[in-house]
Amino acid sequence: MAMTNHERVGKALELLKQGLGPFVEREFKSAFQDKAQAEMGRYLGDDRLNAKRPVAEWDASALIKIMWDAWNEVFRRTLGYAERSLVSEIRDWRNKWAHQETFSSDDADRALDSIERLLAAVSAGQSDEVRRLKQELRRLVADEQARGERRKSAGIAIEGHAAAHLKPWREVITPHADVASGRYQQAEFAADLWQVYLGEGGPEYRNPSEFFRRTFLTRSLYKLLVGAMERISGKGGDPVVQLQTNFGGGKTHSMLALFHLFSGASAKELPGIDEAMQDAGISSLPRANRVVLVGNKISPGNPVTKEDGTVVQTLWGELAWQLGGRKAFAKIQKDDERATSPGDRLRELFNEYAPCLILVDEWVAYARQLYDQGDLPGGGFETQFSFAQALTESARLARNCLLVISLPASDTATSPHALANSEEVGGIRGQEALARLRNVVGRLESSWTPATAEEGFEIVRRRLFEPMRADHFKLMDATAREFADMYRSQQQEFPPDCRESDYEKRIKAAYPIHPEIFDRLYTDWSTLVKFQRTRGVLRLMAAVIYSLWEKGDRNPLIMPANVPIDDTRVRDELTRYLSDNWKPIIEKDVDGPDSLPLAIDGEVPNLGKFSACRRVARTIYLGSAPITSAANKGVEDRRVKLGCAMPGETIAVFGDALRRLAQRATYLYQDGNRYWYDTQPTVTKLADDRAEQYRRSPDKIAQEIERRLRADLARRGDFPRIHPLPGSSADVPDDTDARLVVLGIDCPYCKERNCAAEQAAVTILENRGNTPRLFRNTLIFLAPDKQRLQDLDESLRKFLAWESILAEKDALDLRPHQVKQAEAQLKTADGTINARLPETFQWLLVPGQSKPQAPVTWEAIRLSGQDALAVRASKKLKSEELLLTSFASSRLRMELDRVPLWRGNHVEVRQLVEDFARYLYLPRLRDSSVLLQAIDTGTALLTWEKDAFAYADSYDEDAGRYRGLRWAQMVSLTDAGASGLLVKPEIAKQQMEDEGGKQPEEEEEKGEEGAITGGEPPEGDDEGGGGPKPPKQTQPKRFHGTVDLDPTRVGRDAGRIAEEVIAHFAGLVGASVKVTLEIEAEIPHGAPDHVVRTVTENSRTLNFTNQGFEKE
Repeated sequence: MAMTNHERVGKALELLKQGLGPFVEREFKSAFQDKAQAEMGRYLGDDRLNAKRPVAEWDASALIKIMWDAWNEVFRRTLGYAERSLVSEIRDWRNKWAHQETFSSDDADRALDSIERLLAAVSAGQSDEVRRLKQELRRLVADEQARGERRKSAGIAIEGHAAAHLKPWREVITPHADVASGRYQQAEFAADLWQVYLGEGGPEYRNPSEFFRRTFLTRSLYKLLVGAMERISGKGGDPVVQLQTNFGGGKTHSMLALFHLFSGASAKELPGIDEAMQDAGISSLPRANRVVLVGNKISPGNPVTKEDGTVVQTLWGELAWQLGGRKAFAKIQKDDERATSPGDRLRELFNEYAPCLILVDEWVAYARQLYDQGDLPGGGFETQFSFAQALTESARLARNCLLVISLPASDTATSPHALANSEEVGGIRGQEALARLRNVVGRLESSWTPATAEEGFEIVRRRLFEPMRADHFKLMDATAREFADMYRSQQQEFPPDCRESDYEKRIKAAYPIHPEIFDRLYTDWSTLVKFQRTRGVLRLMAAVIYSLWEKGDRNPLIMPANVPIDDTRVRDELTRYLSDNWKPIIEKDVDGPDSLPLAIDGEVPNLGKFSACRRVARTIYLGSAPITSAANKGVEDRRVKLGCAMPGETIAVFGDALRRLAQRATYLYQDGNRYWYDTQPTVTKLADDRAEQYRRSPDKIAQEIERRLRADLARRGDFPRIHPLPGSSADVPDDTDARLVVLGIDCPYCKERNCAAEQAAVTILENRGNTPRLFRNTLIFLAPDKQRLQDLDESLRKFLAWESILAEKDALDLRPHQVKQAEAQLKTADGTINARLPETFQWLLVPGQSKPQAPVTWEAIRLSGQDALAVRASKKLKSEELLLTSFASSRLRMELDRVPLWRGNHVEVRQLVEDFARYLYLPRLRDSSVLLQAIDTGTALLTWEKDAFAYADSYDEDAGRYRGLRWAQMVSLTDAGASGLLVKPEIAKQQMEDEGGKQPEEEEEKGEEGAITGGEPPEGDDEGGGGPKPPKQTQPKRFHGTVDLDPTRVGRDAGRIAEEVIAHFAGLVGASVKVTLEIEAEIPHGAPDHVVRTVTENSRTLNFTNQGFEKE
């Protein structure tokens, strides 16, 4: 019985469960060590059933949920944004499956594809089984579509009115049988090195002869093969070659060419190799021992048992076993078991089994799954790069050994391939692995470049078409000449580059496909994420050629206007790289039974004769759909005609069709002579334009950010004070309460040294306005992320644009559906800002010192969570003990002794409050009440002598004793500025013993006659049990100091002296401080008159008591 789509998705989810379980368990153990099980239970929440089971028994729903919820804390180190999107999408598919909803073939294909990609990203072997399910589904769908297409009368190809003497392309060149019959699978265009190594895959990749028959040797590939033959034959050549291109740039295909070249096949069986052998200086192809290592097919967490019983754990173990079986593996068996790099043993292996070829693909996908601890069978993260270095060095030193490594290309965040490379590379750990591997391999690698666009013509032609018969070349030449003559004779109608003689050569090189198709695919479509250049072109053109061949197309060339977008296969290929909302746009405004172009062609016979509107619409779509976000979007009218017109046709008819279409199409935009399709009607274009205008109004963006920040910061968390976006350091008060300072968008944080956020934070930390800041240990800074600011700016501009459109909806005469759309877009933009604001303001900058003499250091902490900014900041700081809302009295005693904070035998409470607010090497307290509470509980401890302290109201210097001395009882302090002392326990105990061991409940103040109430004898009386009077301690009464200042840094040094020295005297009762600044300047060549005048005037203004210049 045939399997339903619902059953296919269910089977894929079961395979997902089997593949994800070990990965999830491994990642949690790496992140939380012994606490992994508890953390998994915490993330599972109410799912107690799964929480009690081993991870291997969890269902797919629990695995996907925990990956989503724990992404930032666990999985983002290994996986990237592309995999996060897959997790979200699979979660929706699983819910749909669980609720017994039906799956269309498109839905099932998408679900299977997403599951396969996620499994491949974690190197789970179940991805191959899911891929087989997907291919089986696609084959069934394709067969059904083919039957339907043959039944449709509308399936007849668009026939142009080209000159009758031009031969149709189908009579000149024939597609390969699999392309002409539609039996090809789209996956066949994706070279799979591992499949070929296992002896699987289609014959065009598995069979060396068939592979080279369909492979065009580009200059780079030719050079690579020649160098490889030289190296394997011992005639020179580079020992290490790095293949580095963008996603889908032909790296794997080049590795397959090397794999087949040294397979032992005869040179006669490999077309095109003879000339390369001559250049390499060899007469016969050497056979080499071949090793294939594909990182996403080998799991670092699951050892593999080979057919001979050998258990392989590491990459180097796999390498040795492939090289020489059990015997070769035995040489590095201990290194494999211990997961340590084999070092120079690799060189010994290479020499023993020379000549040898080592091919390494998807290495980053393997390395990013390793951990620093090295607790996986595959080894540790660092060990992998030791192996990489040993591998490259050994290949260089060994005889007749060639090492070929493919790595993803280096793309910036704004590169069109950045997201595609993110899928190849993964998350933070993947980026680090790529950088490390480049560093190791880059020292020895030989340069290599992918195929050029011109070489791409021949690559596609060989893969899709049979070789052309010798007597048909003249027919091809005649077609090329007719087209070139038309472009030259009516040059005002076509782009300038078509007039050149080289364009005729390009037509011949691309035959039977018009060069404009290749230009659009290689120039525009290749900028799309996942459109893999040659592979993407092959996929699309195979579908186009099959459709046109089936429909009996008789045009002389396959033009952009002939691309059958109404064919399901072709439309799917053209939309698979775009957002889903393109399909209804195509059906409405581009091509289809109910499309506007078909309707216009039916209404205007002159256009319908040529199917002019359909041809124009197809050409515009092919040239504009992938570049809707480009600055110079759209297709010129002359290039539209280039994609439509054929010799013998009236070119003006396409101009008329273009004009009519632009007037009526909903999604077709025009700017001068440029035309493009977009996914939004005109009101969205207006919003985009306004959003661009807001780039020139940064003040409005800043105001909106400030408004939203202040609203968010209304929830303060544990911060007594919050200061959003201070204009200067003077805006941040200098007192003893902890405060969160939120830096503005002009002070973003990045990993670079001395970034704007750190500079701003240092300025506020060191100063308040023009005076040095005293209470530095109260400040914590929240800064925006430099990269995320761009996304926030974009969402803010969109929000303001939609807001302005709705405010002017009457003036703009918006229709109801446009108003509704604008309201929905405004709500979406608002939600995006709410999500991006905390993602942007995510960096806490926390100053600190390890000890009093140490320099100030800054710790950058990334925030996460769902709370308000200040709430999540205070939670994070509390968890890291960087902000204390409670303080143990024993810890207070520890700090008093450690620093020490005692001033002699005691310390004033208000002095302690200032100390904790001032010095960065002390714990940061929320406010003074935290310290007062610690004092209250400390004085009440029965173990106060060891763990706390005593408390006194004051110290009588004349009597040499503490007044109101208390211990082992609660002291309720509420005013941090009130007088009060903490007393060393030993001193308090001494006074207690001297005074008879009694603790006064409360000491009365002396009356007018000096009597003391309570029946106690006068202080100092040796009789009456008061004890002897303690010896009177003398305290220093004066201080003086002299210091030399750096004349170039007087302000800095003077400010530091004021903070670290003079400020300490300011808090002493009755103390007076005098500071004198003395200046002596020696001027060997004499001071100029203007200097004498300026200095003299400034000295008077600054109230110098004595100043003057001397001539001697």
